[in-house]
Amino acid sequence: MPTAEYGERLKLLLVEDDEAVRSQMRWALSEDYQVLQAGDRPAAVALMRRERPPLVCLDLGLPPEPGGVGEGFQALDELLQEDAHAKIVVITGQGDRANALRAIRQGAYDFFSKPIELDTLQVVLARAGYLYRLEEENRRLRSQWSGGFEGMLGTSPQMEEVFATIRKVAPTHAPVLLVGESGTGKELAARAIHRRSRRSQGPFIPINCGAIPENLLESELFGHEKGAFTGADRTRPGQVESAQGGTLFLDEIGELPPALQVKLLRFLQDGQIQRVGGRNFISVDARIIAATNADLDGLLREGKFREDLFYRIAVVVIRMPPLRDRGEDIPLLAQSFLEHYAQEAGRSVTGFAADAQRAVKEYLWPGNVRELENRIRRAVILSEGKRIRLKDLGLDKTYARYTAMTLREARETLERELVEAALQRHDGNISRAADDLGVSRPTFYELMDKLGMR
Repeated sequence: MPTAEYGERLKLLLVEDDEAVRSQMRWALSEDYQVLQAGDRPAAVALMRRERPPLVCLDLGLPPEPGGVGEGFQALDELLQEDAHAKIVVITGQGDRANALRAIRQGAYDFFSKPIELDTLQVVLARAGYLYRLEEENRRLRSQWSGGFEGMLGTSPQMEEVFATIRKVAPTHAPVLLVGESGTGKELAARAIHRRSRRSQGPFIPINCGAIPENLLESELFGHEKGAFTGADRTRPGQVESAQGGTLFLDEIGELPPALQVKLLRFLQDGQIQRVGGRNFISVDARIIAATNADLDGLLREGKFREDLFYRIAVVVIRMPPLRDRGEDIPLLAQSFLEHYAQEAGRSVTGFAADAQRAVKEYLWPGNVRELENRIRRAVILSEGKRIRLKDLGLDKTYARYTAMTLREARETLERELVEAALQRHDGNISRAADDLGVSRPTFYELMDKLGMR
C-alpha cells in the first residue's frame, strides 16, 4: 500500500454523484489516501485546481445527465487539462467497454466496471500511485539536471563513471577510445569531450570508417592533390586537415584498413600528414577520439589491427554501458524522449500506460538508446490518446516472448537469434557473420560454443 512504501499518503479525488457509494468508497480508502470528494464536474475541477490530487476515481455518469457519459468525459478532459500527470481511473457501467476504451484514448490511466469491488480497486490505485511516484521522481531529477551532462541523461553508477572520466580527460590532449555496443551514445560522449576541452572553439569532425568505401577512405581522411587519380580535378584537403585546432572523431575505427592504420599511426606520432599524390608534409594539430563496437582484442590477436596503433589511440578507454545495464536510467530516458517528440509533433501525449511502462523497463533493448529513442518517436506519432500503449511501441509481440524468462535466459535467446540470423544471411560463412555482428571470428566461435551451436 502507498503508506507502507512512502510514508505520506497521496491525495485521492472521488468524483461520484451517489452519496452512499461515495461514502462507502471513502470509508474503504481513507486509511491509505487523503480522500477528497466531489459530486459533479465543477466541484471536481475546482478541487483539482486547488488540491492537485495525483489520483482520481471518476464516475462517467455525472449530473445533469447521470444516465449518460457526456458530462463525465468533459470532466476527464478538464481534469487532465489541470494536471496532465494525474492518474485517473474511470468507473463505467458493467460491460460498457466502448466508453472504457474511449476514456483510455482520452488519457485515463485505467477503467473499472460497476459494481465496484473495493479490493480490486485498491490494487489498481496502488499501482497508479506507484507509477505517479516514479514519474514524479523522474521529473524532479530532470529539473535538477537542466539537460543532463552535455546532453546525456543518466544517474546510474555506470553513467556517473562515464561522466567522471570525461571530466578528467577532456582538458588534456590524450587520445580517447570509446568502446560500446551500437546505439550506446559513443558520438555523444565524443562531442562532450570536445566541448569540455581547450579545443571547444575549434571544429568537431566526425567520420565513420565503416561507411566509406575502402578505395575512397584514404582520400577522405588525408585529402588529395590535383591529378592524384582519375577525377581528382582539384586539390582537396581531407578530414584530418579540416580538424585543425579541433577534434577528429573516428567512429568504427576497427574497420580501418591496414594501410591506413599505418598512415594514421604516423600522424599520431609526428603530427604530420601527406595528401594522396602529394610530396609535402602538412602539420596538423588535432585531437583524435576513436570509437568502436568491434572486439579490438580479437582483431589484435588475428593481426587485423595494429598493436602499436591500438596503444596510441587507447591512452584512455571509456566503456559506454549498454542500456540493459542502466536500469534506473531507462524510464528517465523514455519520458525525456516522449516529451521531446510530443512537442516536436504537436501531440498532447504525456506518459505511458501501465503495460507500456513495464515493458520499457523490462525489455532488453538490443539496439540500446538509439532503439529506445526511435520506438518512442514512432509511438508518439501512432498513439491515439494521451498515453503511449504497449502496441504503440511495437513491443507487444516482441516483449511478450521474454516475459516468462529470467534475464539470463532472455539474453541467451536474443544472442542465439542474432547468431542464427547472421549465419543465415551469410550462408554459414563464419567470418562474414562475425563481421556483421561486430565481433571477431574467435569471439563468434566462443559465442557458438556457449550457446551449444557447434
